[in-house]
Amino acid sequence: MTSSVVLRRTVLLVAALNLGYFFVEASVALAIGSVSLFADSADFLEDTAINLLIAIALGWSVARQALVGRVMAGILLVPAAAAGWQAWSKWGDPVAPATTALWVTAAGAAIVNGLCAWLLVRVRTAGSSLGRAAFLSARNDVLVNLAIIAMAAVTAWTGSGWPDVVLGLVIIALAVHAAGEVWEVAGEERLAAKALAGEEVG
Repeated sequence: MTSSVVLRRTVLLVAALNLGYFFVEASVALAIGSVSLFADSADFLEDTAINLLIAIALGWSVARQALVGRVMAGILLVPAAAAGWQAWSKWGDPVAPATTALWVTAAGAAIVNGLCAWLLVRVRTAGSSLGRAAFLSARNDVLVNLAIIAMAAVTAWTGSGWPDVVLGLVIIALAVHAAGEVWEVAGEERLAAKALAGEEVG
């Protein structure tokens, strides 16, 4: 079985896992009014799109894969935008979300994302920026889920909604960093494709 076939099967499975948990987390986030949990649910939807794009783009030329890599770098900013909007809307009155539902849902998300990261770590070098994009996203998601669990404890202790808002801003920073890494790798692939085609690199 070729590496591209393994990567395609892996990312399709990861896409299905992400789509399923998106509905769970988004429902809870809206019910309890959590900025960080809503941003994380948007991230599950983003991961679904990324992994589906990878499955579609496999087998394309290096140049076209580089283009898809740059598209995915933009997609990685979706949860950042969602978190920013929610943080802005709650800035004047950051009501604390229900902490039990918050940490239980985040724990479930950590399990799903941990499984996805474990599946993707073996194929992160396959498909170049494509596999790397999927792995980076899953890895960041696990870190965010653990941070949400810790934030739930702080929220329960303080009774303040500010930890939830602040974590939303952290999610923005993680997404921007991951997008920058994917954009850089995709740019390297574009230059490599031009070199292989005998075009001037610049």
